[in-house]
Amino acid sequence: MSVPSRAAGPSFLPGPPIDRTRVEGWQRWIRTRDLFVPAPVMSTNQYLQLTPRRRRLYDLHRLATHSSLPVLSTPMSDAVAWLVKARIEDGAYSHKAGIRTGVMVNGGGAQGKTETVCAALAAFEDEWLEVNEYMNPQAMAGTRDLLAPVAYVRCPVKATPVSTCKRILDFYGEDYKNMRQEDLVRTVNAAITAHATKALVIDDITRLKLHRESDQDVLDLLLEVMSMSVTLILVGVGIPFSGLLRRGRFDPATKQWIIPPVKDRGRSPNPEAATQHERRFEMIELEPFGYGSSAQIGAWEDHLVSVEQNLRLLNDTEGMLSTGSMPEYLFSRTNGVVGLLEKLIQRGCRLAIEDGSERLNEALLNSCRVSPTDLPDLDAESGEQPLIPPVRNPSRKSRAKNRNTVFDDSGPTAESAG
Repeated sequence: MSVPSRAAGPSFLPGPPIDRTRVEGWQRWIRTRDLFVPAPVMSTNQYLQLTPRRRRLYDLHRLATHSSLPVLSTPMSDAVAWLVKARIEDGAYSHKAGIRTGVMVNGGGAQGKTETVCAALAAFEDEWLEVNEYMNPQAMAGTRDLLAPVAYVRCPVKATPVSTCKRILDFYGEDYKNMRQEDLVRTVNAAITAHATKALVIDDITRLKLHRESDQDVLDLLLEVMSMSVTLILVGVGIPFSGLLRRGRFDPATKQWIIPPVKDRGRSPNPEAATQHERRFEMIELEPFGYGSSAQIGAWEDHLVSVEQNLRLLNDTEGMLSTGSMPEYLFSRTNGVVGLLEKLIQRGCRLAIEDGSERLNEALLNSCRVSPTDLPDLDAESGEQPLIPPVRNPSRKSRAKNRNTVFDDSGPTAESAG
C-alpha cells in the first residue's frame, strides 16, 4: 500500500531562517530576496465567494504580505545606496594597490540603514558575479573557486580585536580554534583574499564606544583591514558622537572624514600599521522623513502612496494613508522613521482584517502600540532603539478639520497680546 505524498504547503510560507552573517545565508538571501509573491488584490465580493478554508488561507497570505512589506526607496536611502555602491565599484574595479575609501553610514534606529546598505551590496554582487562569470578570477590553478564578493558581519556588543576577527571568520566558516590575536588577523587577511571579497560591511559599529583599551585596538584593526584592498562599510547610530571620529577631521575639499593614526594603541598586533597612511572615510547620513516644508510633506505623502499600493485590504487602499489628516497623524506617530511606520501599519492591518473593517484610520491605529519589543534586533544600550512617540488622542474637533495644520499660525502669545 503506497503512502500518499504530502501536498506542498502554501507558497507564502517562509523557508528556513536566513542568517546573513554567514556566507551561505548571505548568498541565499541574495538569491531569494525578491521571490516572495504578495497576496493578490481581491474585492469584498470576490472574498465572500471563497470557501471558509480559502478565506483563511487568503487572510494568512495577507498577513504574510504585511509582515514582508518591501523596503521602499526614499530620497534619503537613494543617496546612501548610490554612495555605497559607487565606493565599492571604485575600489573593486581599480587596478591600483592600497587603501580603498571607506564609507560610514550614520542614522537613527529603525531608519532602514541595514536594508539600504544590503540592497546596494546585493546589486553590486549580482553584477560582479555576472561580469566574472560566477568564478573567482583570483583562484589558484587546481583549487576550487571560493567567491564571496561581499562579507556582512555585525559588531559584537562588547568588541575586542579577537571577537571582531572571529565574527569576520565566522562569515567565511573559517576555523580559528586556539589562534592567537596575530594569527586571527593574518587569517582574516587570508580569508578576504581567498574569497576575492571586495566589500566588508560591519553593522552596529557604534557598539564600539572607544572608551575601553580593547575598543581602541579594534579601531586600529579596522584601519588595518582597509589596507587589504577591500572597501570597508561601517553602519551605526550616532557615529559622530560615538568616538569613531573623535580623532578625525572633516576635509571640506574632498568632503571626507580623515582619520589620523591612533596614538594610544594599547596591545595592537601591528602597532606600525596605522601610521602608514591616513585612513579616509566618507560619512553619509540616512535621515528620517521631515515635515517642516512643502517639499518634505510631499515626499512623505509620496512614500505613503507607495505603502498603500502594497497593502492587501479588501477596501480600496488608494488615499487611505496619504490623504486627509492621515499623513500628519502618521508622522506624529512615527517621527518619519520608516521602521516605526512599517510596524504600525503591520499591526493596524492585522486588526483591520480581524475586526472586518478592512480599513486603516486614526481610531483603529490609536489602539496600536509600537514598543521596543517590536524591534528586538536593536540594542538599546547602544542607542539603536528609536524614540517612539506616544499615542496622542486628538480632540473630535481637530479630527474633523481633516487637513494639514503644520503651517498654522497659533497667533500671538498671551504675553505679547497683553
